[in-house]
Amino acid sequence: MVEPAFSQKTAGDRIHFQVFEGRAEAVEPVPTAVVCPNEAASLGGALEAYDRKLIEPVLVGCAEEIQRTADELGRSISEFELVDCTGDSQAAAMAVKLVHDRRVRCLMKGHLHTDVFLHPVVAREGGLRTGRRISHVFVADLPNHPRPLLVTDAAINIAPDLATKADIIQNAIELALALGIDIPKVAVLSAVETVSPGIPSSMDAAILAKMADRGQIKGGLVDGPFAMDNAIDPQAAATKGLSSPVAGKAEVLVVPSIEAGNILLKGLTFLGGAESAGLVIGATVPIMLTSRADDDRARAASAALALLYDHWAKTRTPATT
Repeated sequence: MVEPAFSQKTAGDRIHFQVFEGRAEAVEPVPTAVVCPNEAASLGGALEAYDRKLIEPVLVGCAEEIQRTADELGRSISEFELVDCTGDSQAAAMAVKLVHDRRVRCLMKGHLHTDVFLHPVVAREGGLRTGRRISHVFVADLPNHPRPLLVTDAAINIAPDLATKADIIQNAIELALALGIDIPKVAVLSAVETVSPGIPSSMDAAILAKMADRGQIKGGLVDGPFAMDNAIDPQAAATKGLSSPVAGKAEVLVVPSIEAGNILLKGLTFLGGAESAGLVIGATVPIMLTSRADDDRARAASAALALLYDHWAKTRTPATT
């Protein structure tokens, strides 16, 4: 078991990303196609990840615009491979081709729309599909909370059905394992912690928990339904009389819909002071689906997640410092 060092957190600290980045910096940087890094945040984030020895960037997009952006940042990009493309769609398609050609093992979204970026990824012919649905996992580092929280899916799957939720959970478990969480504890969230036929998400949660019991979801402890409070707070779980090993101790929070995930994550960020980074799992390579509003720090943290996941996918063991 890798010691996550999560128990070392003290009041006001946010150290989980420091732990993850320290482990990632002990691994060889991963070749990464950075798609359309033609404005300051997207190119700056890629360069920050390079400076931290997290990625070896291949810059894919309009060469003239990328060079102009580098000049604005005062950075030389002469040492990087630059693949000139006409338009965002061509750049996204070229990034997928680079994966097939085994020239890169990760993708990073730059300054283009998510739909355009992901279109060639999910294409049935020539895409990066596996037998599992792709999903997004946010990793949140909160002050005063002893564990990182993985929130899924708040970015891709709008109203997932039961089968999609099973894939979402499996993807999140694998990322949690890559981050050094030995047996991820997964709480499937609803409005209540009891199974209610009138609340479909509570029914799904109970079925997903049983699927995990029967080995249809592997690698973690899955239980539900849980309300948010008794998923993460031991006292709230004790007050409700919940005896599950997941109750009050969850590291992975599975939301019933993209709206719920979006609201939860923004509440954690703007009210709880969380830092967050994210990764798309379920394709043949990890994908950094950064927002155009993300700063360099968030982009570098996402790169650390991608590197740790890439290492785990190859070795089935988490990286250590």
